[in-house]
Amino acid sequence: MLRAVLDANVYVSAAIRPEGPPGQLLEEFVRQSAFEIIMSPAIIDEVIQTLEDPKVRPHIGAKIDATTWFETIAVLADVVLGEHKISGVSRDPDDDMYLGAAVEGRATFVVTGDSDLLDVREHAGVRIVTPRQFLEVLKGAANKKQ
Repeated sequence: MLRAVLDANVYVSAAIRPEGPPGQLLEEFVRQSAFEIIMSPAIIDEVIQTLEDPKVRPHIGAKIDATTWFETIAVLADVVLGEHKISGVSRDPDDDMYLGAAVEGRATFVVTGDSDLLDVREHAGVRIVTPRQFLEVLKGAANKKQ
């Protein structure tokens, strides 16, 4: 089973535009159990803060209660303690927590739209890809099962 850490921007993008690649990814996770999501307490906090941000909230609108929606996903995720610290890998020091969670949770992917992380490409065996690229990986894995 593929294991992946999703960046906060993936969750926020999925809440704003569920039909886009981030929304499709989360649909694959919830409906098909196509992969496992790895999270840490720091990632959960960042996502909730971002979803509740007054600048972000109007873009989500009344379509969903974004916090409840995300908490439902978090309950289904594999939450690691967040004890594996990595620093100095990404240009943005805040992004290193995603790589730390990936290594700690034995994930093979970090999925993000953040160019600071995407420019890293790979760290400690963890590939860093866009939501669209990860959808392609999932399609390839599903085809191999058939």
